[in-house]
Amino acid sequence: MKDTYSENGVLANKVSLDEGINLAITYDGLLFISGADTVYAHFGYGTKWTNLNTLKMMRTGSGFRANIPITRTGTVHVAFKDSASNWDNNSGSNYSFDVRTKKTTAKD
Repeated sequence: MKDTYSENGVLANKVSLDEGINLAITYDGLLFISGADTVYAHFGYGTKWTNLNTLKMMRTGSGFRANIPITRTGTVHVAFKDSASNWDNNSGSNYSFDVRTKKTTAKD
């Protein structure tokens, strides 16, 4: 998986944990720079954002991080929101990552 959003402060890597395959996201983008106290990763799969979920990210000294559980193969779309409902959605394009798991071969 290739990171294409580092200029926006978004890094993602596929990692295997005891719970399964996850998308490890680190975020030090616009919301962090603007002083957000809390950031949430809002994510879903495919063009219709199926399996929609929101995950509170853990604050670190240099930004926020979270592990998004990968439940299916395809494209995971992510946008970020702070506690004041300010969004970073890559200027409306969202942050999209193609993920593959060893357990499935289905696509969106």
